Amino acid sequence: MAGPAELVTMELRTLAFLFVATVAVSWFMSAPAFAAEVAIRVSDTRGVPVANAVVSAVPLGVSRPRLPAPPATHTIDQKDETFIPYLEVFRPGDEVVFHNSDHTRHHVYSFAPARQFEFVLAPGESSPPMTLTQLGVIAVGCNIHDRMITYFYVTDAPYFTRSGTDGLARLDLPEGDFDVRVWHPRQRPGATDGTQRLAAAAAGAPAPAPLQFVLSLLPEQHTVPDRERGGYGAQ
Repeated sequence: MAGPAELVTMELRTLAFLFVATVAVSWFMSAPAFAAEVAIRVSDTRGVPVANAVVSAVPLGVSRPRLPAPPATHTIDQKDETFIPYLEVFRPGDEVVFHNSDHTRHHVYSFAPARQFEFVLAPGESSPPMTLTQLGVIAVGCNIHDRMITYFYVTDAPYFTRSGTDGLARLDLPEGDFDVRVWHPRQRPGATDGTQRLAAAAAGAPAPAPLQFVLSLLPEQHTVPDRERGGYGAQ
């Protein structure tokens, strides 16, 4: 027969088990059921698929949840007088480091309201980490090579992705209503993020038809070689 001490231990274990079970059941009951994959198709006014469009989804009727992941550090390389990648998506608090893999200097800068900075990087050098805290778009250029450009899109949307070369973007969303927005670096000045309403179904339900976004874009520029100033800064 168990003694008093053993009975107390058994009671504590039982209470702990019940507590854990209650928390687990509560979490399961409150956690949203994830829907089937939602597709978003992005094209230009000629019907050509658009890559590198940022697609974000914000749930309606609820406050935005805290960002789930700790801040990340993103590296932007400079190679063959090109920023790699051309577009990067950040969350507030993320850091960025610029690295120069070229054999020439680069003068990296931005005048964007969300973040203003400049770095002169010799071949092989990296900039110190820089934290991005404000939402918005940050266009980054090189003051030596005019055609070099990259874009930072800083968002607190809980769900986001980018369109591929086929113009398709895919998101896994919990059941509910969302505002879906699309932004692209070559949108014409004054154009706002296109926004459409989406009702994400519960898992197992028929998937909604893909959302269609048509963007009016400026001509491509960032891949054109900078012939006028390509040799400037070589040391």
